[in-house]
Amino acid sequence: MSSEIRDINLAESGEQKIEWVRRNCDLLRMLEEEFSQSKPFAGKKVTLSVHLEAKTAYLCKVLAAGGAEMYVTGSNPLSTQDDVAAALVKAGLEVHAWYGATEEEYNAHIRAVLSAGPNIIIDDGGDLVHMVHTEMQELIPNILGGCEETTTGIIRLEAMNRAGDLKFPMIRVNNAQCKHFFDNRYGTGQSVWDGVMRTTNLIVAGKNVVVAGYGWCGKGVAMRAKGLGAKVIVTEINPVRAIEAVMDGFEVMPMKEAAKIGDFFVTVTGCDKVIDEEDFAVMKEGAILCNAGHFDCEIDMAGLRKIAVETKEMRKNIMGYKLPTGQWIFVLAEGRLVNLAAGDGHPAEIMDMSFAIQALSAKYLVEHGREMTEMLIDVPVEIDEDVAARKLRFMGKEIDTLTAEQEAYLNKSLV
Repeated sequence: MSSEIRDINLAESGEQKIEWVRRNCDLLRMLEEEFSQSKPFAGKKVTLSVHLEAKTAYLCKVLAAGGAEMYVTGSNPLSTQDDVAAALVKAGLEVHAWYGATEEEYNAHIRAVLSAGPNIIIDDGGDLVHMVHTEMQELIPNILGGCEETTTGIIRLEAMNRAGDLKFPMIRVNNAQCKHFFDNRYGTGQSVWDGVMRTTNLIVAGKNVVVAGYGWCGKGVAMRAKGLGAKVIVTEINPVRAIEAVMDGFEVMPMKEAAKIGDFFVTVTGCDKVIDEEDFAVMKEGAILCNAGHFDCEIDMAGLRKIAVETKEMRKNIMGYKLPTGQWIFVLAEGRLVNLAAGDGHPAEIMDMSFAIQALSAKYLVEHGREMTEMLIDVPVEIDEDVAARKLRFMGKEIDTLTAEQEAYLNKSLV
């Protein structure tokens, strides 16, 4: 099957983006050199569904350098960059994706990359795994396993695993320390506000920012909002995380109360209808809503469209909704991932770590997939620590090591 993209003539722009990423991703560049020599993926087909922009493209090229036959699509219709997709096709990879795909087109692209019959799956949100298990079960015997990038995808996998429905091993890449400590916190924190500020051209300082969810992504969004001078309010369902938010210096209250005073709202929970019709009704004139969770369900867009008496596109990626009570509220990027649908996603140096974890986890599956008995596993600690150690060296930092005497002390029995 041939690639399905918008325009191959956009490739030069995509190549420039990928080259800039390559220059700023020391870990992936090192792995590219190593994989080019060892060819760990020789004879293996890898199907990948991740936000299709330059950093993902470079991961694809690193895997291809290791001998992988790559079949690539995006994981969100509004995060695919058509010039990057074209650059990958020009480089010889098979790509099925374009910006603004309809739901039918998006699912067709997922189906197309899976039809190659993958040995390894790299997923972001769980759509590949879901389609394999519901529509294409004949592929399962050839799949060694897969890697899942996101919190949302892991929630879906854990539900499948509890029900006994997961049929091949999946590595929880999102749970790796080198992923969620940095990607989710610093990557999401910076890229969300980059997307919000470039889209709205409004100041954050002095505004009330409501962050729904105080997981690692929520912590990053709240921290960066505070750094920009905002007054931050956190909404949570978990009492431990709520206490943590209080002790980090943030206000904590139910969304029903926060909705009355917020200027910016950012949802990052992995749940649906976090902001609903009751919340919309009490919002201030000019409130701005966006989502940083994987799926476009955290803001109840269907409910908002139902109650709105007028809608108007205010500028690119900003849609206004006039409520029956007279006030206008604004939603960024259709309620999809604001940092990718209205921005360039996480910084390259952050994704360097996350995608190094992905690449090494995929290599681990090639080497050990047939031996695994558990269907849902964490990234092996040696991979996590290897990535961290390499990153430190690239940052020009050194750390202490235990002496033999210290190791003996720590390991001695208390009996």
